[in-house]
Amino acid sequence: MSPMLEKLQALDARIVAAVEAAGRPRDAVQFIAVSKTHPVETLREAVAAGVHTFGENYLQEALDKIAALGPGICWHFIGPIQSNKTRPVAEHFDWVQSVDRLKIAERLSAQRPPEKGPLNVCLQVNISGEETKSGVTPAELPALAQAVARLPQLRLRGLMAIPAPTTDVAQQHADFARLRALYEQLQRDGLALDTLSMGMSADMEAAIAEGATLIRIGTALFGARDYSQKAPA
Repeated sequence: MSPMLEKLQALDARIVAAVEAAGRPRDAVQFIAVSKTHPVETLREAVAAGVHTFGENYLQEALDKIAALGPGICWHFIGPIQSNKTRPVAEHFDWVQSVDRLKIAERLSAQRPPEKGPLNVCLQVNISGEETKSGVTPAELPALAQAVARLPQLRLRGLMAIPAPTTDVAQQHADFARLRALYEQLQRDGLALDTLSMGMSADMEAAIAEGATLIRIGTALFGARDYSQKAPA
């Protein structure tokens, strides 16, 4: 058995244990492999082991990987988006999880190639109120969500957050519960959302317990990142 397949099996065991503890079905939670700073060769190993959904933060690095791996891969952009780089994001990705401004959403919609169909998007919420972190505030979220949902070439799927890192499990639960509450309120407001993207390698159990449908897994699959190899954003 390859090392990558062993890691995938270990990850699946963690997900199974977490969904069972939460009383949820296994298919309620999916994962994306967060592959930023890892080389194409490592992604090829993951594809060979059955991974076909990747998340990338750095645009040029991601575009190189998209070209190298070819068709059959679902690509999520999960990093901050600069206004002057929305076109390649709109043209090459299947999902964008980091929309936090209407201007960015409008540009993504206008620049999405019609033949590709609507671009799936999540709104990134700054759930911990960190000054240095991207994301719309909870107070500004409802208006942004309604505006994004009306854009013709986008499909608003749900919310994403990266809470402040903590080993306090109770705090992990509290942060994820706040995001879930915002998500459920938007659903009550009439938005057809189906994706709650929260939780990573270190806190996926708390995220799954609080209703995550999509978790973002990097370290548990690829090990620590080598930021000395990071491509320009």
